[in-house]
Amino acid sequence: MVDKQRSFAKLLQRGMLISEACRRLGIDRKTGHWWKNGGAVVTSTGTRIIEPVIGRYQGKPESDRYLSEAERVVIADGHRAGKSARAIAMELGRAVSTVARELTRNRASDGAYHPFTAHALMRTRRPRPKPRRLEMDAALRGRVQKHLDEHWSPEQIAHELATKHGSPIAVETIYQALYAPTRVIARDPRAVLRTGRPHRRPRRRGDQRRPRFIVPITPIDQRPAEVLERVEPGHWEGDCIVGAYNRSAIGTLVERTFRYTILLHLDGESRAGAVRDQLIATFSALPPEMRRSLTWDQGSEMSHHHTVAETVGMPVYFCDPGKPWQRPTNENTNGLLRDYFPKGTNLRVHTAEDLQRVSDELNRRPRKTLDWKTPHDLFTSIQERPV
Repeated sequence: MVDKQRSFAKLLQRGMLISEACRRLGIDRKTGHWWKNGGAVVTSTGTRIIEPVIGRYQGKPESDRYLSEAERVVIADGHRAGKSARAIAMELGRAVSTVARELTRNRASDGAYHPFTAHALMRTRRPRPKPRRLEMDAALRGRVQKHLDEHWSPEQIAHELATKHGSPIAVETIYQALYAPTRVIARDPRAVLRTGRPHRRPRRRGDQRRPRFIVPITPIDQRPAEVLERVEPGHWEGDCIVGAYNRSAIGTLVERTFRYTILLHLDGESRAGAVRDQLIATFSALPPEMRRSLTWDQGSEMSHHHTVAETVGMPVYFCDPGKPWQRPTNENTNGLLRDYFPKGTNLRVHTAEDLQRVSDELNRRPRKTLDWKTPHDLFTSIQERPV
């Protein structure tokens, strides 16, 4: 470990970014930041461990976004040689506008371009403290606060101000003003934002995002093509409709061929556990030819999908994120169910008998798509057919 720390310090001293140094040495980025900046933790025994700070050096390594001092030397040499900004840019692999802007902005007082002076000018200009825009503009701040009180999202506010008031503002500016320690906007983010979070949730990089499911899922593109044809019965689509504040739910199952609906009474503390138990009980009661596949969205309530698949002998497929239309029959049925279970209500008040009554009512409606037959009659005829 000491050798890795030593190598890490050398890489940083050469100007390498922390992320790249971590990748080369095979260490986690958080560990790299810990090694560079130091830190303290409290162990289970209460002992404080102070990690040594390594790689102490002046300033941060320059990002590739900015021109380095060496690149400014190349620009100065090319400029003195009479090269065009385009020719210099091609030599550096930079945009022409970057070189042209550099030659314009960072000239010395005598009008000449000196690379070391230009680099010093950049360093003095970069850390300039700028007051937040909403701190400076009281009128704009007032409009933002007004719309927040009306429960508009920052994105809606930014669009409104840009299109109707000629005051373009970034969505991120509004979020930063809300969560700033100085509280630029005098509103509690828990009260005015739909997330209700007192603090911003850190964004995970792509390589750090946790998978939603511990056991890998089977994506919908691996589902047999014949499922789309609605000829073979026994292929189901499922989902949950949720109640007020996402605190209650009802499971919904719809058979693709006959549009037969089954509602799952989800009781208990664990929604995932309740969905698992109800699916196993429901499909175990059906004949094998009526449990060929199940398609669900990627909701966490299906975290036990592997148990369901193994227990009832039926593959479970998952829609792509944000594509509910890949379960069209179920989505349509959920819309019908909202006549009985309105959004924003407590769904726990409905008993299993209530759900059975509603599903019976839906299943006995004649459907135009079924040539005016009912899902109940078609589903029953299949079950009564001799094997």
